[in-house]
Amino acid sequence: MYKLLIRPILFLFDPEKVHYFTFGLLKFLHKIPFVPALIRSMYQVHDQKLERTLFGITFKNPVGLAAGFDKNAVLYNELANVGFGFIEIGTVTPKAQIGNPKKRLFRLQDDHGIINRMGFNNNGIEAAIENLKKNNGRVLIGGNIGKNTQTSPENYTKDYCEVFTALHEYVDYFVLNVSCPNVGSHAKLNDKEYLLELIAAVQKLNRKEAQQKPILLKIAPDLNNHQLDEIIDLVAETKIDGIIASNTSVNRDGLKVSKKQLAQIGNGGLSGQPIADRSTKVIAYLSQKSNKSFPIIGVGGIHSEQDALDKIKAGADLIQIYTGFIYEGPSLVKRINKAILAHRS
Repeated sequence: MYKLLIRPILFLFDPEKVHYFTFGLLKFLHKIPFVPALIRSMYQVHDQKLERTLFGITFKNPVGLAAGFDKNAVLYNELANVGFGFIEIGTVTPKAQIGNPKKRLFRLQDDHGIINRMGFNNNGIEAAIENLKKNNGRVLIGGNIGKNTQTSPENYTKDYCEVFTALHEYVDYFVLNVSCPNVGSHAKLNDKEYLLELIAAVQKLNRKEAQQKPILLKIAPDLNNHQLDEIIDLVAETKIDGIIASNTSVNRDGLKVSKKQLAQIGNGGLSGQPIADRSTKVIAYLSQKSNKSFPIIGVGGIHSEQDALDKIKAGADLIQIYTGFIYEGPSLVKRINKAILAHRS
């Protein structure tokens, strides 16, 4: 029903406006008695065979929602009812910021993709914390953290540390977002020497906490093999808990959309089906070259059960969806979980 009826209507309107309309609609529906239970019965799959334990956390199923969808942690309970095993919020920055000028979100319908240059728009740490206080441990939450756009280079690490410390009590794991192409410091954030500094700083803070939280690094799908070798060395050197592969891409090769339309859209990160193979190859390379020495969360272009299985076969321990959720609807989560069960049996 979603693809035949609901999606065609939603896709008639501006993507960012539809995003917030959908949030409001889901909030409203969940206030109606019996609707949350009905949604859970329709979409959730309960089976111990789906459980995965990584970096000390037991995930009830391996299908998560990637960062960028619920930036401010306002909808994680409702989204968990759809069947996600975990929800990643953010990217959260120290201070609230409006992000890049609109229009900044574009559908590539023929490609089943999205280009965005949101620019870390979010309501800041305090707003996220207030929303996360309502969780009470019911939903596994990842905290995707970043820096404010206006922060000067010498204070980048300070921004990450500020969010890390503030959110520590309220999330189950952290993701250092250093690979978003929509921030001006993209080059520095991908420099190995800087990453060593950043990871060391947050790990130092983590060791001071009574309960340490896993820290992962989110990387781009556009890295070459030499750069991926550096990532493997980085994980070995820092003992960071895992990698998320991958973020959005700046590569525009092989798209069906016209060059004229791409020129009109301008810069931004590409997600969805066009980057599926790219991200899967990154996962496979990291897994094989490292002899599966660290956990990998696979994300990028998962629009079907087979896409998800491809990521897992390549070496992903968990997966996340975002653009596929928008194009395929909430049933995708259930279909993937059922496919994983069938694959394991």
